[in-house]
Amino acid sequence: MNQRSSRPSIKQWPSDERPREKLLNHGPQALSDSELLAIVIRSGNAASNAVELARNVLADSGSLRRIASKSAEELTRIKGIGRAKALALVAVFELGRRVQGESTEETVIVRSPGDVAAVMVPRLRDASCEKFHVLILDSKNALIRNIELTSGTLNASLVHPREVFKAAIDHRAASVIVVHNHPSGNKEPSREDVEITRQLAETGKIVGIPLHDHIIIAGNDYTSLAERGIC
Repeated sequence: MNQRSSRPSIKQWPSDERPREKLLNHGPQALSDSELLAIVIRSGNAASNAVELARNVLADSGSLRRIASKSAEELTRIKGIGRAKALALVAVFELGRRVQGESTEETVIVRSPGDVAAVMVPRLRDASCEKFHVLILDSKNALIRNIELTSGTLNASLVHPREVFKAAIDHRAASVIVVHNHPSGNKEPSREDVEITRQLAETGKIVGIPLHDHIIIAGNDYTSLAERGIC
């Protein structure tokens, strides 16, 4: 005969042990990784409560960084994580990346490839597929818009010069920098990377919107093709 589990639900825990009450009373620093994830997951199921599900997610992935790199589809392969929970996790990690990518200053002035990396590494280092961004700069090299132009497969994100410079013209760019990531972690430019950089540089000369740089993000590292003399 089947018996229901005698394990108490989170609502039956002492109030100071429940993740939400613990967060409210003691702040986020007092919570473990699994407790913070449980708040995002919100609810459990017939077999596990939210904290147990969160522990399963951590055990399956190995770390928060690895969870952050997973797509919603990949997360739904973890037992107990359905579409709604997977989307909530993807959203919260993306918000974290965007917060990290924001400058503490009101305006980002691009003086070097490192300035671009400070904005873009947090956004792209955990991405599981290639993403291609166009950074729109004004006449003082202030970053006025960051546009994700394409999001590709695991190994390639195709882009055409007309797409880059349409975005540049639409947003009244004085100049542009393009950025994409290598999910493999290899920061060396491919032959295709070099070829598209040269095409973009030539097109920029024709339309009067110079390409200042093409930066490749690989994990926490990066490569500037301008520093290599390619653009």
